[in-house]
Amino acid sequence: MLTQSARLISSGFGSGNVQKAPGTVGSVAAVCAWLLIRHFDVCTPLVAAVIVSLIGLGAVSIAIRGQLDTDPQWIVIDEWAGVFIALLSTDPQNFFHVLLAFVGFRLFDIAKPGPVRWAEDLPGALGIMADDIVAGMLVFVGLLAYQTM
Repeated sequence: MLTQSARLISSGFGSGNVQKAPGTVGSVAAVCAWLLIRHFDVCTPLVAAVIVSLIGLGAVSIAIRGQLDTDPQWIVIDEWAGVFIALLSTDPQNFFHVLLAFVGFRLFDIAKPGPVRWAEDLPGALGIMADDIVAGMLVFVGLLAYQTM
C-alpha cells in the first residue's frame, strides 16, 4: 500500500505515466494543480510548495527503492515542486506571468545550467528532487527581477 501511494505521488498523480514528454505533461498538471490551490485558497503558495517538495522527497525515496533506473521518467513530482516554486512570484490571474514561469522552468529543467546540474548530481531521491527545486528557484528569482523592472 505504501509503495503504491508513493508511486502515485511520485508520478504526479498519474501525470507522469504518459509515453511522450512526461516531464512537460507533469509540469502542465502542476500548473493546473497550483491554479486550483490558488483559486480555492487551500493554503498559501509557499506552504503548498514546501508540502509538495517534502512529500515528494519522501515518496520518491520509497518509489525508487530497488529500481535500476536512478531517475525514471515517470517520476514528475519533482517537476511539481519546481513549478510550484517558480510560480510563487506570480499572480494566478496574470496568464503571461504563469506562462513565463512554466516556460522558464521547462527551459532550466531541460538545459540544466550550472547549479541545476550540480543539484542533479546529488544522490538518490535528493538529486531527483533538488535539480527541479533549484530550477524553480532560479525562475522565481528571474520573475521577481522581471516584475521589478
